[in-house]
Amino acid sequence: MELGSPFFLLLLPLPLVWAYLARKRGAQGEAAAWLLRHPRLAGGGAPPPSPLLPQALLTLAFLLLVTALAQPREIGRWLMPPPQGRDIALVIDTSLTMSIDDFTLQHRKATRLAVLKAVLGDFIAQRTADRFAILAFGSEAALLTPPTFDRDHVLAQLNRLQVGMAGDNTALGDALGLAIKHLRQQKLRPAIILVSDGEPSNTGDLTPAETIAVARQLGIAIHTLQIGSNLFAAGREAVGEKDPQPDLADIARLTGGQHWFVKSTEDARKVVQDIDRLEKTLARPAQHREVREWYGLPLSAAVICMLFARVLLIRRQGA
Repeated sequence: MELGSPFFLLLLPLPLVWAYLARKRGAQGEAAAWLLRHPRLAGGGAPPPSPLLPQALLTLAFLLLVTALAQPREIGRWLMPPPQGRDIALVIDTSLTMSIDDFTLQHRKATRLAVLKAVLGDFIAQRTADRFAILAFGSEAALLTPPTFDRDHVLAQLNRLQVGMAGDNTALGDALGLAIKHLRQQKLRPAIILVSDGEPSNTGDLTPAETIAVARQLGIAIHTLQIGSNLFAAGREAVGEKDPQPDLADIARLTGGQHWFVKSTEDARKVVQDIDRLEKTLARPAQHREVREWYGLPLSAAVICMLFARVLLIRRQGA
């Protein structure tokens, strides 16, 4: 317990000062000053009884009012503010090879994209302090949702992902550039989680090398997940000459991120747990405590005392 405004307690001696002055002027004269008589009431008869009890009640009411002004309150536990989250962009490859069913989900064969949506859905659900953006890329890059706290909307956009929705190639540079454009600079740096099963290509207007330079300048980490073990099992043809662009491992290394090679659903879940540990939210220090105010109790008691004193004075006046 504590007092929010203890300086009001300096008013407590006032009844003693008033009593001293009343005694000095004379008890009889002061008692008459307490009464408000109607001019038509008869003034004769026996003298009224002493107003000692009403005066005591009014004094008690004053002391209770002073106590209420001092704001007695109970201090409880510290109120922890919500953690400061990040802006995280999920950049997901939807090219044709993401339809390869070389993974297992719930004891059934599943496509790479289906496993990816299940694992990332759990990741989004548990990161309640973060804003998430969803981007899909193939031959083109598309922003499905800008960074938002709306978990239901983000999960709905994640479930909308379909193989081939943005074309069959990998315009990785455009996808990373679009993600960087929508990320917000915060005390905790934003991050990009890039998932693909192929090597970067020059499809699109931006190259991966150009977007890497921008990400490094802005301090944005790009974590890369290469999913699947056979890049050319279906759909996409291998190029005869190696693309000079940085590969997924290089993108992660050059931007301060981590690179993982995902071969199974269990690998994907472990990778998401690793990212959760790497990209921690910031626990802000508590600055406020739970407070329960008790001024209402002495205030109510003071009102009751004043009403009771007033009733006694009215009865005394009518006696």
